[in-house]
Amino acid sequence: MALLLTTLAITIVASLFWQQQVQVRSIENQRLQLQKQWILRGALDWAGLILREDAKHSDTDTLDEPWAVPLAETRLDQYVENGRADADTADATLSGSISDAQARYNLTNLCTNGTINPAEVAAFERMLNNAHLDPALAQATAVEMAAAQKNPAANAANPDNQSGPLPMNLTQVDDLLAVPGFTPEILDKLKNFVIFLPRATPVNVNTAPAEVLAARIKGLSLSDAALLVENRNNIASFNDRAGFAQQLPDKSILVSDNEVSVSTNYFLVNGKVRMSRAGLEVQALIERNVTDTKLIWIREH
Repeated sequence: MALLLTTLAITIVASLFWQQQVQVRSIENQRLQLQKQWILRGALDWAGLILREDAKHSDTDTLDEPWAVPLAETRLDQYVENGRADADTADATLSGSISDAQARYNLTNLCTNGTINPAEVAAFERMLNNAHLDPALAQATAVEMAAAQKNPAANAANPDNQSGPLPMNLTQVDDLLAVPGFTPEILDKLKNFVIFLPRATPVNVNTAPAEVLAARIKGLSLSDAALLVENRNNIASFNDRAGFAQQLPDKSILVSDNEVSVSTNYFLVNGKVRMSRAGLEVQALIERNVTDTKLIWIREH
């Protein structure tokens, strides 16, 4: 009986210690998560400051400006006074980068207020062709967007009048999987070249890759676009739309303010913080208007 009671007591005590250890580890994980989130929030504020300062000194946005320089993995204790860094901070690192969101083709251009833009559908078809994908996906995407944008308030107020499920409003690139014909493999090929922005925007010719330029500008081949990008990166960026038009191999090609620009209003900020045994990555979209910045969305993973 004594041995049985002793064994029972030991089992109960061990169970209590194990539960306490689980609770302590859970609290530690929550604390680390909050610390990582605040560090990345500070990094986003820092990125906003860089973009505001850039707007004060330049009317164009190019890849040789300070905002385009990535932050290599950096120990955070380098920015804390000696002897005052706690154990977590001493083991934390931060890295990140800012990229031009208007260097990508803006899928929002395809449809506005339920009205499909045929010229933009043709531009998206050219991009799909350049990526050796089915160009019919461009029209399918525009149709899906138009269906979601037409009378959204009426659809929400009268759900019983719908014969089927309501179409999905596309706001992120991953949402393209809701369009018939798109697969994860197709998204992998397109994700670095397309984006959904809050409003229709032109492409920044100072930052866009050749694939986007060839799709954006009707009559510009992929090889000619690659030559433009090479000259832009190695010789000089474009100061205005007229300067870009002069560099086109075919002077009969027309470009408008709605298609191309040399400045940007939307930027993607990528950040990664590693602290102790855990890591956190975020991507955020920042809008910059003159000297003001606004966080549009943020995604953690």
